[in-house]
Amino acid sequence: MNKKQARSILDTIAGMFPDAHCELNHANPFELTIAVLLSAQCTDETVNKVTATLFQKYKSPEDYVAVPLDELEQDIRRIGLFRNKAKHIQALCRIVLDKYDGEIPQTHEQLVELPGVGRKTANVVVSNAFGVPAIAVDTHVERVAKRLAMASEKDNVLEVEHKLMKLVPKNEWTDTHHRLIFFGRYHCKAQNPQCMICPLLECCREGKKRMKSGSLRKSIKAQ
Repeated sequence: MNKKQARSILDTIAGMFPDAHCELNHANPFELTIAVLLSAQCTDETVNKVTATLFQKYKSPEDYVAVPLDELEQDIRRIGLFRNKAKHIQALCRIVLDKYDGEIPQTHEQLVELPGVGRKTANVVVSNAFGVPAIAVDTHVERVAKRLAMASEKDNVLEVEHKLMKLVPKNEWTDTHHRLIFFGRYHCKAQNPQCMICPLLECCREGKKRMKSGSLRKSIKAQ
């Protein structure tokens, strides 16, 4: 795919979701980091339900390390992998207190060294909390990028990120990240993509497969 083709796709998705944004509720970089850590293999909706009370009880890294681990586990038990995440949160908070004076570090290199913080989480934090352009590749971004041929179907997450960074102007990385998520979450869904009303059907691998199989034509005819 060339940049002209990518530009057309990006403009179309921007028109569909002009107000795309981070849907994890947070009031500061620390809360965002905790929320993104909790969101691994979990929906933003569930995370927001949990953090609505969690962020009232825990205001700072000190608060998280002051309670027994099993108490924190119970506070986030509705979250998938809650035991591991509770351990990561307490370990992260100890490092933030010991090494960064209780403040979340602002560089990608520092963030990925924190327990439970991978490349995707670090990208979300630097872009949303500190205004550093970044494209975080979650399941939605990866799926959309591959379906729309902005990346190869065999690409790993890092390869998808690098290809998107080449296709998208740097000043649009963060907005593009949010728009691709919204497009994947609300339109180009994993199981039931809205191919029949999609303006990008002609450049979509998944849509073309459905057209070829006849399943999409049948769906349209049945309406």
